[in-house]
Amino acid sequence: MEKSILIVDDSFSLRQTISIALRAAGYHVVEASDGRDALRQLDGRKFNLVISDLNMPHLDGLNFVREMKQMAAYRFTPVIMLTTESGEAFKQEGKAAGIRAWVHKPFQPAVLLEAVAKLVLP
Repeated sequence: MEKSILIVDDSFSLRQTISIALRAAGYHVVEASDGRDALRQLDGRKFNLVISDLNMPHLDGLNFVREMKQMAAYRFTPVIMLTTESGEAFKQEGKAAGIRAWVHKPFQPAVLLEAVAKLVLP
């Protein structure tokens, strides 16, 4: 069965870049334009992984993850934060919220795919 990944980023071009890389690697991809849109996508479907931007309008990545982790169906879904932020405070706050890995922008698709392969749920 194909593994599903939710991509959350306010940049259309970045979502497209990530989607192309993930689809080429055999993953099913669902896209959301910000944290609020992503919460609407969490409708009971199984996601094996979430990749989220940190800085987004309406609902940022950190608060999106906090809300997602309150939902029983998504409590254990791993999250990769894809961001330009590299501060240790952000990482500590993210780890406390349940973020499992950070990938910094700009990124190489191979680096992202390696992180995905390590964290995607069976």
